Amino acid sequence: MKKILIVEDEEAIRSFEAINLRRAGYEIVEAGSGEEALQIYDAEPDFDIALLDISMPGMDGFTLCKELRTRSQKLGVIMLTARTQEMDKISGLMMGADDYITKPFSPSELLARVDSLYRRVGVNDAEKVSALEEITLGDFVLNTRRHTLKKSGKDIELTQVEFQIVEYFFQNPDTALDRTDILNKVWGTGYFGEEKIVDVNIRRLRMKIEDQPSAPKHLVTVWGMGYKWNSN
Repeated sequence: MKKILIVEDEEAIRSFEAINLRRAGYEIVEAGSGEEALQIYDAEPDFDIALLDISMPGMDGFTLCKELRTRSQKLGVIMLTARTQEMDKISGLMMGADDYITKPFSPSELLARVDSLYRRVGVNDAEKVSALEEITLGDFVLNTRRHTLKKSGKDIELTQVEFQIVEYFFQNPDTALDRTDILNKVWGTGYFGEEKIVDVNIRRLRMKIEDQPSAPKHLVTVWGMGYKWNSN
């Protein structure tokens, strides 16, 4: 069963989300606060996706996202933010969210974004296993069956979306990939959001894989085009 944790302090909005997602076949568990959400998750952490409002009293969505990421890198996380709060979008992604939805949103957009993320985090599907179980580039070893990345023998924790980005680069080493290529490959051609989500995920990846994220040697920018993974 596809299971979603909805965390929203405004009951009307939470009910709107829950009703529409239940109609689409998702199992829904609701929480009215970040604190309640953590209690629910710790008691039964078998969720596929968490839908988090940013602006909540007490524990806000940013803090909750960070706490959930300490518990799971596989959980899909979508943040809900007001349209004018640009920094909220970036901050949410840097905290480990996979996507964000700006308010107000329609039932069709909500469902499209949730469906898209569910497909991306459903990494146990047989068709998503690469023909090559391990790809080695320099100090890095990517295991496509276990969905792990090691650098010099040490594990690097990646979210499922981060893993798919790295996998795409490993399948195309030393090749410049533009943002649209990455967006279509990882988020899908029908993605509703903006290309900046690629840039923020690249920043987040650099913080995990680079010795000096501000001067990357592996995941580099190709000005005017996009990004490239240096295999040397």
